[in-house]
Amino acid sequence: MCIAEMSEDSPLFQEVTLLKTTSVEDLLPLLADARARTLAYTSDLSDEQFNVPLLDIINPFLWELGHIAYFAEFWILRNLYGRPPIIARADQLYDSAKIPHDDRWTLALPSRAETLAFMERELEAVAQAARRIESAQANAHYFHNLVLYHEDMHGEALLYTRQTLGYGRPSFAGSRFAPSGPFPGDVRVPAGLYTIGAKPDDGFVFDNEKWAHEVRVDTFDIARAPVTNAEYVDFVADGGYRRRELWSDEGWWWREALALSHPTYWRKGSNPGAAWERRHFDSWIALAPHAPVCHVSWHEAQAFCKWAGRRLPTEAEWEVAATGGQGRRYPWGDEPSPLDRANVDGSAGNVIDVAAHPEGDSPFGCRQMIGNVWEWTSTPFGPYPGFSADPYKEYSEPWFGTHMVLRGGAWSTRARLITARWRNFYRPTRRDIITGFRTCKTA
Repeated sequence: MCIAEMSEDSPLFQEVTLLKTTSVEDLLPLLADARARTLAYTSDLSDEQFNVPLLDIINPFLWELGHIAYFAEFWILRNLYGRPPIIARADQLYDSAKIPHDDRWTLALPSRAETLAFMERELEAVAQAARRIESAQANAHYFHNLVLYHEDMHGEALLYTRQTLGYGRPSFAGSRFAPSGPFPGDVRVPAGLYTIGAKPDDGFVFDNEKWAHEVRVDTFDIARAPVTNAEYVDFVADGGYRRRELWSDEGWWWREALALSHPTYWRKGSNPGAAWERRHFDSWIALAPHAPVCHVSWHEAQAFCKWAGRRLPTEAEWEVAATGGQGRRYPWGDEPSPLDRANVDGSAGNVIDVAAHPEGDSPFGCRQMIGNVWEWTSTPFGPYPGFSADPYKEYSEPWFGTHMVLRGGAWSTRARLITARWRNFYRPTRRDIITGFRTCKTA
């Protein structure tokens, strides 16, 4: 059903009405900011660099840019305002739900200049429409937010692509780094009934965050910080990648198929005593001992945990440790300002030491549960009780049961996107994303 044709008796209309918190026009600078960041990910790349190899973990730059504009056109201009498509055959070119991944390399896509013109026309048309919107169209706020956060997520994916291909660091990325050292030890979370999930008065939320519900957890101890490079080096040195007993059957098959002996972007010189280095975009940098290990898969995290006599936290345990189980949006409370309390938004341009940002600690004393690295949990991605899909039905439901949940965001995640309740999800083999983990144990 076209969203513009919904009546106020529609359950969806009633639900998204609850998500209207500010005017649509107030979102226009944010949409412009998201677009500027998107373009910054690619504007410095040559046409030759745009011709990327077919890999199952990336999209062609040209297709991804067109898809971002298409998504905004589809949900705002076409479905909300009834506008015609800006370019012909857009559905056959950019609909990610209908175009198989590998086919995106063989489509007759518009040129780079034509794609950028499409993006410009779409953004301007959205702005013009928003300035004329009737206040009664409460569901418009939902769809403008959906488009904003969709672009933020694709921006982070573009950064992963640059890392995967060994391209240079994006021009906007900062270089802030103040050594702060390790942050060892555990905190104890007592058994009890806690609340996780989003509340109807939270503003925009994704369907997989709905709704807040109680969970019971047993007493557990969880690391105050993510696993560091120094700790992971010990795992590697102790034969962690050679010891079959540390790996699940699926994890060992995956490791064997790739002949892995260390994380994907690590290398060590051939000289005796040579230090480990990590590839950061197109540069090899010294492995910072107290920064969190990153670019590791769920399988690698599981093997480390078994080696250490620990385990990954469940998704519920992670959120309780992050929020105190009190329904807050961030570890520090409900006020946003994560830039002052976490390594997000690209301001540091890299991971930083795990002891940084004590002002962002959770009620239980966990650090960096927002930003720095996405953190794997032990929980398969699935629905919360009473789940129902939102209008963008392909966002969550198709991935239930095949992906694992990650939490907390990374240095590359937009500050406005991430909360302590935000659920990310990837296949357990993915290691191109900026993923780390923290460990826990049952008390």
